[in-house]
Amino acid sequence: MTESRTRNVVITGASAGLGRAIAHAFAREGANIGLVARNQERLEAARGEVERLGGKGLVLPADVADPQQVEQAAARMEEEFGPIEVWVNNAMTSVFSPFDQMTPEEFRRVTEVTYLGAVHGTMAALKRMLPRDRGMVIQVGSALSERSIPLQSAYCGAKHGMRGFTDSIRCELIHNESRVHLTMVQLPAMNTPQFAWVKSRLPNKPQPVPPIFQPEVAADAIVWASHHRRREIYVGMPTVKAMWGNKLVAGFADWYLGRTGYKSQQTGEPEDPQRPSNLWESVPGPFATHGSFDDRSKWNSPQVWLVKNKWALLTVAAGLAAGATLGAKARRGG
Repeated sequence: MTESRTRNVVITGASAGLGRAIAHAFAREGANIGLVARNQERLEAARGEVERLGGKGLVLPADVADPQQVEQAAARMEEEFGPIEVWVNNAMTSVFSPFDQMTPEEFRRVTEVTYLGAVHGTMAALKRMLPRDRGMVIQVGSALSERSIPLQSAYCGAKHGMRGFTDSIRCELIHNESRVHLTMVQLPAMNTPQFAWVKSRLPNKPQPVPPIFQPEVAADAIVWASHHRRREIYVGMPTVKAMWGNKLVAGFADWYLGRTGYKSQQTGEPEDPQRPSNLWESVPGPFATHGSFDDRSKWNSPQVWLVKNKWALLTVAAGLAAGATLGAKARRGG
């Protein structure tokens, strides 16, 4: 059930890509939204879009790898709008590279942004939510939190870490009988600008592993998750297949990805080794929600529809089963 009152929401990585799409989706509900990212110019653009869509935006420039900056953003949000009710940990970065070609500094930076950024956001959120005994933290995960792929060892490790620490905190909340809720939304490949700015050592331009989904599909699922106390949500059938396939046939998945995972993460176009990346600092430019794969991206997911409507479907199925049973009894009685 959707609340009718205005909610206060913080989104990290909100200046472009999925984070900006999430901001749009919450804005349509009229939310007050704290927009956290490094790029001031794109944050201002996102704020304008939020307010045109019916919400209110607050620009909160911060690098989530720095816990003090995250804490300051949280404090500023509550000064402006009051108690934070939903915190979305979405910020990420990656390096497309074989592990043996990565530097320790690169691996550390991906970990600090993608994993520790979520830790810092969760700490800032729970610091405020636990005393009030209400609120929700949404971890934007990935199918890669269960099934790793080649060429993104740091990112896959960070998403695994996010899942691990979230499960641990959830147990603590249950022990303390807290009404604060943590959920993780596991995503498929998304058409976002990250593939135009991520650091890469690949010979060809990086791409999301097909099939590719538009960020609005995930944004809609994340907003839905903010109204429902689910432990974990899978977005898209590729995510379901990756999650369960790894549980059942992990060794085969290792072999298959070893054979296909290099090619599936690259287009046929050569990469420019001199192009800037966003690993250490924000890349300038008018990046918005979508990347360059619109013509190959899906705008909906039947699997997400099933997640949203599973109880209704179970009710219908139970009714049909009961009707069939009564019909069979009536025929035998006749």
